[in-house]
Amino acid sequence: MLPAAPWTLSGEVVVAFVRRPPGGDAAVLPAGLQPLPGPAVVWAGHWGQTPVGPFSELAVAVPARLGLRPGLCITMSVVNNADARLAGRLGWGMPRQVGALRWLAVGPHRTLVWSERDIEVQAAVRPGAGPFTKGLRGLQRRSDGPVVVPARFSGWIRRARVEIAVPPGDGLVSLAGSRRGWIVNGRSLVLEPSRRPSGLLRTLLAPTAPPETAPGG
Repeated sequence: MLPAAPWTLSGEVVVAFVRRPPGGDAAVLPAGLQPLPGPAVVWAGHWGQTPVGPFSELAVAVPARLGLRPGLCITMSVVNNADARLAGRLGWGMPRQVGALRWLAVGPHRTLVWSERDIEVQAAVRPGAGPFTKGLRGLQRRSDGPVVVPARFSGWIRRARVEIAVPPGDGLVSLAGSRRGWIVNGRSLVLEPSRRPSGLLRTLLAPTAPPETAPGG
């Protein structure tokens, strides 16, 4: 049985804004969500403490709306922990897959490699750090319909230069390039239980997981 939300994930994550993917793996929104203008967000990192043990993650999220609610929709996510994949899919509707990820932190440098697709995210941390906190609204779709995912992102933030390398012809090639970015570490992310939209402005608590796909169901 997977741990129920809320989840607190502590670790270190590289964040960068990139041009919205015009096509490929990270461009398609699930049914019921509409696109909004704005850049995509890429993050790559390692969560050292989570309810299902440590795991690394590479993900892409794009601006979207569900009715009148704006937010970010994760359109691609790969992790190296099968329980993290299952919990992300069942609890929050994240399109997670399992892949071979390697996270390396040496001095001011951070690197995440997705071995199967030869994708690499590198960050060079710049001096200086300050406290950071931000509320987030995720918009996803589970098998039982759209859900809203409240979250809080916090920790210590430092500027970084981020290089994303993607092989030509890969479905994520539009993410490649050099970007300004940040590294956030510490108590970084709290994922609240999913909420089911109801009406224009109100949300109701959704089940922990869709009944037909819940573990043991």
